[in-house]
Amino acid sequence: MQPSREHGFGCACCSTPLARRRLFGLALAATVLTETRPGRAAEGNYEAMLLSCIDPRIVTPVYDWMNGRGLQGRYSQFVIAGAAVAVVAPAFAAWRVAFWDNLATSVELHRISRLIIVDHRDCGAARIAYGETALATPEAETKLHREVTASLSAEVAKRMPKLQVERGLMALDGSMMMFG
Repeated sequence: MQPSREHGFGCACCSTPLARRRLFGLALAATVLTETRPGRAAEGNYEAMLLSCIDPRIVTPVYDWMNGRGLQGRYSQFVIAGAAVAVVAPAFAAWRVAFWDNLATSVELHRISRLIIVDHRDCGAARIAYGETALATPEAETKLHREVTASLSAEVAKRMPKLQVERGLMALDGSMMMFG
């Protein structure tokens, strides 16, 4: 039987189990070579890890803010509902392990020197975790996020004392209030 010029699962040269294994092996070898080439590795020296929220309203403003700081392509990212709220609030205790494991991985692989925490106003996860009264006024909302991010910052200082922490609260228009 003549091999088909169109390679696919039905062609003569690719339809046998041995031929598929060989094709898979070649694809695997190509992947390994690509992944180990300099400049393509997951490891490297990056500036920071960004912790931000999944809320679609702030994805672009956060990206723009990070780029405006000259960090494009120089940070890893962990996005979870509530950002710091997800790591601190008792309501989301089960999510903490994922954050801490990701932060440790970013420190090890990317050799980051800081964590940048970006919480945002009108956060639904904060409302779930702390209730409406905690967010009743802009002042109350600011106070809550200041406390939550400070709590996370203190925990980072205990676990990873060399890691610097920056923390802030972003408005839905992209303006940022940094906390001390």
